[in-house]
Amino acid sequence: MSVRPGARAEGADYAGNAQSAAAALQGWYNQAAGLWDTTGWWNSANCLTVLVDWASRAGSSTGIDVPAIVANTFNNAQHTNMAVQKTFSATGLITSTYSLRRTKKRGFDDFINEYYDDEGWWALALIRAWDVTKETAYLNMAETIFRDMQAGTDTKCGGGIWWSKERAYKNAIANELYLSVAASLANRVPGSKDRYTQIAKDQWNWFKGSGMINGDHLINDGLRINDDGSCVNNGLNTWSYNQGVVLGGLVELSKATGDSSYLGEAVAIANAAIKLLSDSNGIIHEVDECEPNCGNDGSQFKGIFVRNLGYLHLAAPQAAFRAAIEKNADSIWAKNRNSKNQLGISWAGPPDLGSGPNASTHSSAMDVIVAALAVA
Repeated sequence: MSVRPGARAEGADYAGNAQSAAAALQGWYNQAAGLWDTTGWWNSANCLTVLVDWASRAGSSTGIDVPAIVANTFNNAQHTNMAVQKTFSATGLITSTYSLRRTKKRGFDDFINEYYDDEGWWALALIRAWDVTKETAYLNMAETIFRDMQAGTDTKCGGGIWWSKERAYKNAIANELYLSVAASLANRVPGSKDRYTQIAKDQWNWFKGSGMINGDHLINDGLRINDDGSCVNNGLNTWSYNQGVVLGGLVELSKATGDSSYLGEAVAIANAAIKLLSDSNGIIHEVDECEPNCGNDGSQFKGIFVRNLGYLHLAAPQAAFRAAIEKNADSIWAKNRNSKNQLGISWAGPPDLGSGPNASTHSSAMDVIVAALAVA
């Protein structure tokens, strides 16, 4: 398939492609665990998110019972007996290591563990699941998770949330997730709208003034806490997902407040990110060109950016956003798909780059297909 510069591929069937991608994703689904094999805990929250986002666009006649998958994951995943340990490289690339617990302690009850970013991913997944199913247990659980996230805030660096319960690092992703969850709850829990809206407004004001957004409208990985207690941008990589989650958070905050200026700030970040991440053909690559060796964490990042770029386009349409989404969706389907409709890590292809497709690379690429379906 050839793709005209700046144009949607002729005959692109995003609805059909998304359905095929959803079916392929479920090939990795572990019914007993309620998680997706070949990837990790927080990645499975993103697998769930892309499925419910797809269901919200495709409706109920998909042949895949997404509400049943959500219910199974809700019931089983939080009791899967595992532990997680995270490290990050000199550039800020997170690596998560999972192991089965050898005690009788249950898993991450209420989707709560030692890492506030993990909690944020599950809260957003359950909020999106509520959007599709209107099952109150999911929204209630998102509120439970958010209450635990709130316990991770303090006045160090002037505010914000810590990355983990060790309280050693304040990074962008945990704080963007905190913003997005608060603003999303503001739009879905009428009785607490004012409270959640104020939390989200305060969080954005802090984040904007924290120094993590650099002079190029790009967001570095986090803050360095100096010996004197001052906090400055640590200059680590501007990972794609750090340019993404904030977009969805600002869309929700704009909706909660009726203030369109939040969308303008999101558009500036999105434009800078597209310029940074796109090659000469308009195909998005991770910022440090780690493909295919981004690990199971880094392999998820790009799809999160495009998912949230899609949310922003629906709220503040921009020709450049739609073009970026469709160009990458077309490239993924034409060049990054194997005979099983599994999608790899490089959106320019080939699909078998590195160790080949897994649930993380696939769900990340599927985010782009679903975004294209939404904006087409």
